[in-house]
Amino acid sequence: MNNQDPNSDDESSLSRLGRREFLTASAGLVVAPLLAGVAAQAQAGETGGRGTATGSRTLRAPSVTNAPAFAQYTLAWDKTFPQSALVIQKKVSFYNRLGINLVADLYVPKNLDRSRRHPALVVGTPFGAVKEQASGLYAQTMAERGFITIAHDASYNGESGGQPHFIASPEAFVEDFSAAVDFLGVHSLVDRNRIGVIGVCGSGSFVLSAAQIDPRMKAIATVIMWDMGRDRRQHLGDTMSEADRRKELVAIGQQRWIEAEGGEKKYVIGTPQTITADSPDFVKEFYDYYRTPRARHPRSTTAMSLTSNGALMQFYPVERVDTISPRPILLIADEVAVSRYFSEDAFARAGEPKELYIVPGATHVDLYDRVNLIPFDKLTSFFTQHLA
Repeated sequence: MNNQDPNSDDESSLSRLGRREFLTASAGLVVAPLLAGVAAQAQAGETGGRGTATGSRTLRAPSVTNAPAFAQYTLAWDKTFPQSALVIQKKVSFYNRLGINLVADLYVPKNLDRSRRHPALVVGTPFGAVKEQASGLYAQTMAERGFITIAHDASYNGESGGQPHFIASPEAFVEDFSAAVDFLGVHSLVDRNRIGVIGVCGSGSFVLSAAQIDPRMKAIATVIMWDMGRDRRQHLGDTMSEADRRKELVAIGQQRWIEAEGGEKKYVIGTPQTITADSPDFVKEFYDYYRTPRARHPRSTTAMSLTSNGALMQFYPVERVDTISPRPILLIADEVAVSRYFSEDAFARAGEPKELYIVPGATHVDLYDRVNLIPFDKLTSFFTQHLA
C-alpha cells in the first residue's frame, strides 16, 4: 500500500489491500467499549493531559478488541474536524524499521500539478492521541495550502500495529517519523529532498529526536512541544524529586514482576474522565478536548502502560538538539501554557537557524484545534521558505 495513487477510488484501494491484510494492519484497535472501560476506572484520576502534574493514576488492563471500527470497512470520514473540499484524503499503511505496520491518513491538494514533484510534511499526534484529532487537522490544513501531508498513528496506538497496544516506546515513536519520511520519499508526487516534519504536543519531542538522526527531514517545526522524557523524569514544572523518581522506578520494577508472572497490566491515563471545580485549569482544558464531543474519539483513550514510564525517563530529546543545525527549527508555543518552558528550553539549546514563536493569548490545548489561533500562516511561510 506504499504508493497509492491519491486519485484512485477509496473502495477499490481497500479491495486491493485485501480485507485480511487490512485487519492485520489494524490489530489492536480500540473502540468505544474500551474507552468506556478505561473511563470507568479513571474517575479519581487528575493527572492532567500529558501525564504527571498531580500524580499518576494507574488503571486495570483495558479489554482490547480485535474488531475494527466501521470506518475501517467503509473508509468513512471519522475525524473530529470537518472534511475539506479542497483536499483528497486516503488511508494508507507502511512498515517502520521495527516491522510495525503504521496506519496513516494521506492528504493531497486537489488542485496539485501532477506533472512535477512537491514538498511534503509528516505530522505527529499529541501523546496518547490519534490521527483523527489534532494532527489530522494540521495535515489537512497544510494540504489546503499546497503541501502533501501525512498524519500517522504512533506504533502501539490507534489503528497502527504493535502489540500489546497502549505502549509508549521512545525508539518506536522516533522511528515512526523516519518511516513516514520513507513512505513520502518514494511517492510519485513528492520531492524527497523537500520533506519537513511537524510535531504537536508530545510528538514534538519525538520529532526533535528524529531530526537529530535523520537529515532527510529538511525543516522541523514543533507546536506546543511537550518533552515526554523530562515530564516522566521530573513531572510537569519539574516538581518531582530525585527520591520520588527512584521510588517510581521501584514501583515500575514491581509492576514488571507482576506482569512477568501473568498478572494484570496497569495503565496511566493522561486525561481524567471527570473533573471538579477544583481541577487545575490545564486539566480542564484536556478534559474539554478529549472527553467531550469537541474532539472525543473512541481510539484515543490517552492511556499508556505504567511500565512505559521507565523507558520514557531515559528519553532526552533536547540534549543534542543543536545537532539539527544548520537545518531550520521553528518552535511554536502558547503565551498562557503550562508547557511553554519546554519550547523555551529547546530553543535555548538549538543551533541556528531557529525561531521561537509565541501565540498571544493562547493556552496549550487551544493549539490543538482552535483554527483562529493556530498560526497556520506562520507554518506555511516557514515550510514554503525552507522547502523551496
